[in-house]
Amino acid sequence: MSLTDTQRAIHAFIADRLEAEGMPPSQTEIAKAFAFSLRGAQYHLEALEAAGVIERVSGRARGIRLLQVPASLQQALDLPAANDAALQLPVLGQVAAGVPIGADIGSDQMVLMDRALFSPTPDYLLKVKGDSMRDEGIFDGDLIGVHRTSEARNGQVVIARIDDEITVKLLKIGSGRIRLLPRNPDYAPIEVQPGQDFAIEGLYCGLVRPNA
Repeated sequence: MSLTDTQRAIHAFIADRLEAEGMPPSQTEIAKAFAFSLRGAQYHLEALEAAGVIERVSGRARGIRLLQVPASLQQALDLPAANDAALQLPVLGQVAAGVPIGADIGSDQMVLMDRALFSPTPDYLLKVKGDSMRDEGIFDGDLIGVHRTSEARNGQVVIARIDDEITVKLLKIGSGRIRLLPRNPDYAPIEVQPGQDFAIEGLYCGLVRPNA
């Protein structure tokens, strides 16, 4: 399905807002930007969804996901031209690289990322707080990709939950115990105690350093 010039402009507007602000525009904002009625904006969004360049999430005011990156933004981000070259990922809170902290799950912030930055493909991003993983190249303020899984191998960097608090550490399993090791000698290992509520939330799979 081919797009009209107006629909290509709306597509670019959505991508620009994601890149600049980390979240898509609302239907009302699109209507205002293009001097449409709300029904007119809805019509063009339906056309973009039918063309496979966006996906709309029911029940969310800003529930627009970018499935295809406009050519202008591909150049700016130096992304491959393939439709699946870009990931739109939610930032779901903070993760401690230090003492475990609670994660503020539920943020509406979305960030557009190059898929090639991560392996395996992440499901969401967490913002790092602290420097206990600095020797792994993970620093305070980084956005780390998390591949959601409850399974991990010895020696992998994991996002773990301990009594409803979230931390990123190196997983060590052996001698009947589980330890979460920092990668900074200023911090002590965390040993999971019997009876603690412990779970692997995901695997670390790459990072982005904002304003690097």
